[in-house]
Amino acid sequence: MQTKTTIRLVTIATALVYTGVLAGWHLYSPERGVALQAPGADNRPPETARKAGDVRIGEFFMRYAETPSSLTGKWPCFRGETFMNIIRTSENVTPGAGDYPVLWSVDTGEGHAAPVIYNGRVYFLDYDETLSSDMLRCFSLESGQELWRRWYRVPMKRNHGFSRTAPVVSGDYIITLGPQGHVMCCHPASGDLLWTIDMQKTFHTEVPFWYAGQCPRVDDGTLVLAPAGAETLLAGIDCRTGEVVWQTPNSVKYKMSHSSVTPMTLHGKRTYVYTGVGGVCGVSAERGDRGALLWSTSRWQPSVVAPSPLQLSAGAIFLVAGYGTGGALLHVSRNDAQWSASIVEQYKPKDGLSSEQQTPILYNNTLISIMPKDGGSLRDRLVLFSPSDLHTPLWVSGAGERFGLGPYLVINDCLFAFKEDGELYVYGIRSKSMNLIKKQRIMDGVDAWGPMAYADGRLLVRDAHAVKCLGII
Repeated sequence: MQTKTTIRLVTIATALVYTGVLAGWHLYSPERGVALQAPGADNRPPETARKAGDVRIGEFFMRYAETPSSLTGKWPCFRGETFMNIIRTSENVTPGAGDYPVLWSVDTGEGHAAPVIYNGRVYFLDYDETLSSDMLRCFSLESGQELWRRWYRVPMKRNHGFSRTAPVVSGDYIITLGPQGHVMCCHPASGDLLWTIDMQKTFHTEVPFWYAGQCPRVDDGTLVLAPAGAETLLAGIDCRTGEVVWQTPNSVKYKMSHSSVTPMTLHGKRTYVYTGVGGVCGVSAERGDRGALLWSTSRWQPSVVAPSPLQLSAGAIFLVAGYGTGGALLHVSRNDAQWSASIVEQYKPKDGLSSEQQTPILYNNTLISIMPKDGGSLRDRLVLFSPSDLHTPLWVSGAGERFGLGPYLVINDCLFAFKEDGELYVYGIRSKSMNLIKKQRIMDGVDAWGPMAYADGRLLVRDAHAVKCLGII
C-alpha cells in the first residue's frame, strides 16, 4: 500500500515539473536584455561582408615554386600566333614508329579551356567546385610543376563543364575571360593582379547558356572583346591599364555567342570579324576609325555558334555552326568608304562542309574540318574540301575514324587530330588527301573538346578532367 502511494506521489511530482517547464518555455521572451547595436560594433574586419553576386576578380593568390626556363616557344592565344591553328617549326615532328611519351599530366576541374604557352610556361583556366572558384593556373612546360595560381569565388552550376576559353599571353600580361564574363589581367611571371573587368556589370553582357566561350584577342597592345551588350558590340581595352579606349555601338542588337573575334584584312582594310547571336559583322581595326562598324548581315543567324569565321580570300568568309545550321559563304564588297556584305551560299550540314565546335583550318588551299553529328554519312569524320566546292569532299577519313567534337591542328605538313575519347591520330597532308601515319591512345578520355597547343616539341592535349603534355620530337 505504501509503495503504491509513493509511486503516485512521484508521478504527480514529475507531471508538475514538466508542466512548469513547458509553461516557462512558452512564457519566456528571448528579446529581454537584447540591445540593438550599430553596424560594425562587432569589430568585423573591413571588406569581409559579402553580398550575393559580389565577385572580387582575382582576389586570392597562391605561389608554389619558382622554375626558370630557357625555352622560348610560344602558343600565345586561341588558334596560335597566326590565328590559323597552323605552326611552322624547324623541329622534326615527323611521327616515328613508337608512341609519344606522356611527359606530365595534371588533373583539372570539369571543363574544356585550352592552354597557352609562353617561354616555358603553360597557362590555362580551371574551375574548383569545392571552392566555387575560377582560377588561372601556371605550370612549367618542362616538368608540369604548378608555379602559381590566381583565383576568385564565383558560384556556378555545372553545365557540360565550366571553363571554356583560352587566355592570351605576352611578356607583359596574361589575360583571361572566365565563364561568367570576368576579365582578369595578371603579370605572366609573378602572377600579380594588374586589372579586372566584369563584362556583365560594365557592358551589360548576357552570358550564353553554356557560359562564355569567346577567347580574348590582343591587337596592337589592345584587348579586343565582343561584349555584345545593351550598348556595346565590340570594345578595345588598353592591355596596360584596363581602360576602355574604344567602343562599337551595338546598333545591330547582337548578343554574345561562343565564337571569337577574328582579325582579317578585307579589301586592304584590317577588320575585326565577329559572329554573334543575330548575325555577322565587320568592325574597323585601323587606327583612324578603329571600332567603326563597317558592315553587317542578319542573313546568318544560328541560335548557337562556336566556330570562328574563317577568311578564304580578300572578300570571302566561310561560316559554320552546329545544331542543324550547316555552312555558308559570305561575300564582303567595298566601294571606297561604302561596304556591303551578303550571304551568297547557305546549306544544311548533310549537304556540304560544316563543323559544330572547332573552327576549320585553311591549309594549302584546302579546308580541313570534322563534320557535325548531323552531317549524314560523314558524321564525325575528318574531311578535306576545296574552297571552290563546299559540297563535294576531296577526301574523307575511314569509317572507324570518327572524332566527335575533338580538336585538330597542323604542325608543318602533319595534321594532329584528337578524338573526343582521348585517342590521337596523326595524318600526313597531301595536295588533295591525307594518309594516316599513326594513332595512339593517350587517355580514356571524356569530352576531349578543348583545343590543343604546341611549343618546343611538346603537344598539350586535354579532356574534361585532365591536361597532358606529350613529347613529339
